[in-house]
Amino acid sequence: MPRLIKTLSLIVVASAANADGDHAHQAIQQEGAILSEAGTTDSAPFDILAAHVHRTGNTVTFHMTTAGLAGAETPEPKGEVGGAPVLSYVWPTSLDPSVVGFDKGAGILAMAATSHPDFDDTPLFDENLDGDPGNDGEIWHSHWVVLAPSESCGPGALAVADIPERAEPSLPATWPGFPILLDSPGFTPIFDGPEVTINAAVSGGAVGASFDGVTAALRVNESIHAPLLCVTDVFDIASGDLSLPGQIE
Repeated sequence: MPRLIKTLSLIVVASAANADGDHAHQAIQQEGAILSEAGTTDSAPFDILAAHVHRTGNTVTFHMTTAGLAGAETPEPKGEVGGAPVLSYVWPTSLDPSVVGFDKGAGILAMAATSHPDFDDTPLFDENLDGDPGNDGEIWHSHWVVLAPSESCGPGALAVADIPERAEPSLPATWPGFPILLDSPGFTPIFDGPEVTINAAVSGGAVGASFDGVTAALRVNESIHAPLLCVTDVFDIASGDLSLPGQIE
């Protein structure tokens, strides 16, 4: 099964040869893109060259150009959920979390493409098409996440916001049941050479919102308890300072 998962992942990731083809759809070619110098990280698939977000009606397109083959690297399995690694391409926004079904003002709403072989958090979807929707966490998939500061993750660190015990927050219909502010909407990330793209439905079309681009590693807490999912390593930030300078056109 791991070989099948890896094969399907690489089918989704287009061949590196495509990186030399038509660049017109790439973030780096878009007016208003946040441009970033190469070499910020040693891992080319997570070295951001540009991040861009635009909309057509209520469809919002998140895309990012990297210095390498986007999506080519996935985490090494740990073998259990506690301490499990996660890799991600993330677009933090100024959108209020309430636009996708969370409570107003809950934190920083971000779109993310993630891979994590030790657990599955998209119970409604069968990404590897094997008839089992619960075994395909390694396949790159999308989430809305609400990020918030967490000193428990380290000084100045961010985490996916936890849901306190006995709390009854507003949650999207596709919330996967984890005790964190995470949604699994089923928007399939598209990988094409150095580019990763997610087309998402956003009520109101995200008019006037700002954005940034980040590549990062996260990790499930060893105790699988609050905080559940910490940001442990930031590989690159498109703006350099997470100032969200991009504007959704």
